[in-house]
Amino acid sequence: MNEPDNILDNFIDPDFVPVPIAQQAERVDHDTAINAEDMDEEISVLSFNSIFMAPQPEEREKLMAENLAELRAAEASLEEAGEAAAIDAATIAETVEFSGPEPMTLEEKLQERRDKATGYGTGRAATPGAGKGFAHIIGNSKRIREIFGTVEKLADTDSTVLVLGESGTGKELFARSVHMHSPRRNKNFVVVNCGAIPEDLLESELFGHEKGSFTGAIRTRVGKFEMAHEGTIFLDEIGDMSPALQVKLLRILQQQEFERVGSNQVIRTNVRVVAATNIDLEKAIKEKRFREDLYYRLNVIPLKLPPLRARKDDITLLIDHFIKRFNGSKNRGIAGVTPAAMKLLLDYDWPGNVRELENICERMVVIKGEGMIDIEDLPYQFISDANQEEQLYTDMLLVGAQEAELEPQAAAAPGAVIEIPDTGINLKEVVEEYEMGLIMQALEKTNWVKNKAATILGLNRTTLVEKLKKRGITR
Repeated sequence: MNEPDNILDNFIDPDFVPVPIAQQAERVDHDTAINAEDMDEEISVLSFNSIFMAPQPEEREKLMAENLAELRAAEASLEEAGEAAAIDAATIAETVEFSGPEPMTLEEKLQERRDKATGYGTGRAATPGAGKGFAHIIGNSKRIREIFGTVEKLADTDSTVLVLGESGTGKELFARSVHMHSPRRNKNFVVVNCGAIPEDLLESELFGHEKGSFTGAIRTRVGKFEMAHEGTIFLDEIGDMSPALQVKLLRILQQQEFERVGSNQVIRTNVRVVAATNIDLEKAIKEKRFREDLYYRLNVIPLKLPPLRARKDDITLLIDHFIKRFNGSKNRGIAGVTPAAMKLLLDYDWPGNVRELENICERMVVIKGEGMIDIEDLPYQFISDANQEEQLYTDMLLVGAQEAELEPQAAAAPGAVIEIPDTGINLKEVVEEYEMGLIMQALEKTNWVKNKAATILGLNRTTLVEKLKKRGITR
């Protein structure tokens, strides 16, 4: 076994606990050098963890012997990826300006990039009051500071945490901060999105499987709970888990043990569970979609994250942070947002929360390019009612030249004005109805090809799409 052990020694990074190869690469900011997920597939599902975390020494030796060639390939691939990614990270660190109380050295910048994947932070956050463990959470509102305080109180405990909040509120970031404030901070933080994995694959993903346990199981695979041994597992979208898997999860929470798919061997694990959901679990319990006993096991320490509309004090901080970030990553030069545009951004309800704000900021930075972002640079949904009416009139004028080509029953004669009844009318509704009549005709004429419809109407395609989206119109 000397040869496998030597290969294994070279493969292990002594500075880190064992993690999947994709995560090893991410720790040197594996953003652009090599696709880490593809690397995992090339090396196969049996990564180093499958060997290292085998429960019995003899099983570990057997797996090492069977997969010696694969370990050699993994070692070479990881070394190549690490070198390329480190160069890329250094280049980014030299060009991206990080906010902080004083200038950061190149080494600090590079370390911050490397720490991003693990949740470690330098403590030099872009936001007031965000220290180590909160370095990637932007916010200084009262409600966010209260959550920071709750997380810090959990520092010496292993209590199960249930993170609640709407989609886009940053549940994974707060789950990671819980891990970083715990005694397990130097162990693995393993993320599983229960809603993104098909039900028939989720059990294998969580608990692993034995070779030959089902069609396609050509090798033994270690599950996420084994990978998270002595660390933390984050179960996102826990409300989407099937009742059958809920029973098995309950067993782990109660007894800290499970079996791989296709095996009768009990595997004991020491893992902290942090779960998250954006659905009402109490309502799901009443509808028999979620087990009540599992809910009480998970809901030991609840963290209720506020939606962005309830922490508007943080919007300015977030916009500033995202503009700086996208200026660096997209090679743009946005100086800021005008007061008029900022007012509209602050008045918006942000149904998609921080994720929506991030995407909007990226769009504005990329399209604007440089200078100050003003009202005309905002997407359609941010325009005030008065400006919307003005935009509707403008659109009507733009399509006026096409009226002769439209159906007679839908287009009034040029200059024609409808008669206003004595009871009055709602001008906005009338204008919107007129506009939608023209839009629907254009879509029908072009067989719903939006580019062609927008051309007929004299609109930008994005404007047309926004109008349809606002009214919930789909084919």
